[in-house]
Amino acid sequence: MMGPYDPESLRDLSTAEREELLRELVEIERESGPKPGTSWRWDALLVVIAVSCLVLAAWIGYLAVVLPQFYRTGSWRGAWVGFDVGELAAFAAVGWAAWRRRQLLIIALVVLATLLICDAWFDVVLDLDKPGFWESLASALAVELPLALLAILMARRLLRITVGQVMRYEGIEGPTPPLWRIPLLGPDTGTAWRRLRLARARSKVAPADSEVAA
Repeated sequence: MMGPYDPESLRDLSTAEREELLRELVEIERESGPKPGTSWRWDALLVVIAVSCLVLAAWIGYLAVVLPQFYRTGSWRGAWVGFDVGELAAFAAVGWAAWRRRQLLIIALVVLATLLICDAWFDVVLDLDKPGFWESLASALAVELPLALLAILMARRLLRITVGQVMRYEGIEGPTPPLWRIPLLGPDTGTAWRRLRLARARSKVAPADSEVAA
């Protein structure tokens, strides 16, 4: 015997009994395991992202006003060759992760989709008023954007399959909800700024309490 359940006794359990045991174990692990998103670093990241969005929006408006419509640049070959090398690396990562059946495939698909969309955007925009515009537009519509959409749909499907499996383990009935409605682990109440202020206040109180105790 290996504890209350050995492999043989587990095989003798019914499907309902195994699922009930699995739900209990998942609940115990959830209570005792790590909880991402509960530290001040998480809330600080949210504040940084919000501030970055505001700064970037202002920067975009500034560039739209001051940048010239046409500009002659150097390192053109290096920029595009380097970008395509990155795209090749993303394709290779997707192929390796798919062949090895690793969760890294989800991240690789998102990265690949992002690079393909950027490739289509720059190809079309930089060829405006040039002889190769229609070829760039056809390439974007027929190759790059469809591949990007396929990568996004594959990543979405893999995430939904993973979430659906977890839901089944926890005994949650019904279809898998949309990804935007599935919460991360950890608390989701209040705002990041408010939680940061509370964490800072607690950090100030803690040293004072330790001095009193001493």
